[in-house]
Amino acid sequence: MILLMLRLLSAIVIAFFVGKLVSKIKLPEILGWLLTGMILGPHALGLVNDGVLNAQWYKTIVNILECAVGLLIGTELVWKQIKKSGKQIIITTLTQSLGTFFVVSLVFGIVFYFTGVPLYLAVIFGGIALATAPAPALSIVREFRTDGPVTKTLIPMAALDDMVAVVVFFTSISIISANISEQQVPAYMILFVVLLPIIIGIVTGFFAGFVLKKERSSANTVLLLIATLLIASGVGFIFNNFVMPKPVLNFMLIGMSFSATFANMISEERLNQIMCSFNPILGIAMIVVILNLGTPLDYHLILGAGLFTAIYILARAIGKYSGAYFGASITKCPETVKKYLGFTLLPHSGVSLVFTGIAVSVLTGPAPECAKIIQGTIAAAAVINEIIAVIVSKKAFEWAGEFNKKITCA
Repeated sequence: MILLMLRLLSAIVIAFFVGKLVSKIKLPEILGWLLTGMILGPHALGLVNDGVLNAQWYKTIVNILECAVGLLIGTELVWKQIKKSGKQIIITTLTQSLGTFFVVSLVFGIVFYFTGVPLYLAVIFGGIALATAPAPALSIVREFRTDGPVTKTLIPMAALDDMVAVVVFFTSISIISANISEQQVPAYMILFVVLLPIIIGIVTGFFAGFVLKKERSSANTVLLLIATLLIASGVGFIFNNFVMPKPVLNFMLIGMSFSATFANMISEERLNQIMCSFNPILGIAMIVVILNLGTPLDYHLILGAGLFTAIYILARAIGKYSGAYFGASITKCPETVKKYLGFTLLPHSGVSLVFTGIAVSVLTGPAPECAKIIQGTIAAAAVINEIIAVIVSKKAFEWAGEFNKKITCA
């Protein structure tokens, strides 16, 4: 176990320096962290091998740090700040997520009709495609201190998008599995996966609000925040491992609702003090979470990517961009939101790989060939799309003129 931990620590240090090196050529540090994960993962050099990735302590650490990264979203969800644009954000979230589902499902429905592949697979592709991985975009927001209409729309949308994705995917896979497989996904899981992380976050966040409200030294503030964050994560572990039939709870959603709750209970000045004190730990959390996104990605798949992979990446990009543009237009969002929000929604790998694993487990028995199509297509798309999406997302914030607008900690 100690050796495996040393492997992980070495990878984190390497990722940190690779990120700094990549930033020297005007690319986001996250790209360096992702590439480090791919290079040091089990499909390449193997420093972070399957022994590390499958260890329960590693999964626990990643879940806790995902919860910590959720603070980036939740602390921006202060009601008095978002109530003016709440309707715009909800409508745009629905148009871009459901738009992606329909575009990808329609495109693959046509493709599969002519290639003889079962049409229900198109709906599964659509369900996987609508999910957005919030961590890459949030990392860019943090690194380049972005602020403005695009940033303010994206951050709350990151949480809402995952909720819509869970509902659509689990509804689709439940209906399909009921018709083709004996391994049915329970209907109550849809409600549980969406609501349970939010309930856990709100309850524990309410307690954190009382604890953190009083002004304290920076060290004591960090210790209290870590303690309450561990309580939120711990409750999540109990439900994830002993209540849910599959460990599928979104810990970033727990962290989001946890921090959104206490952020609305304390003053703006106190909130800034808390986040500034927590900033160094948040930086480490971002590296580990992104490194974890990169390690399962197999760069060999780039060479073997086929037509389905290309269609998937293109159809998803069209769905995200056109859906975001349409939603921003009908809700009269600023011009920069219409033009550039869709580009910031392209990162994909984290949630998509979880959904892919669930779909493959459902299809392996009754339709093994379909399971292979999903696994091969999404795995290859995750590698190619993530590299492209990070670069495009960074450029979108730059084109929107939102770089270096956020006030930094003193």
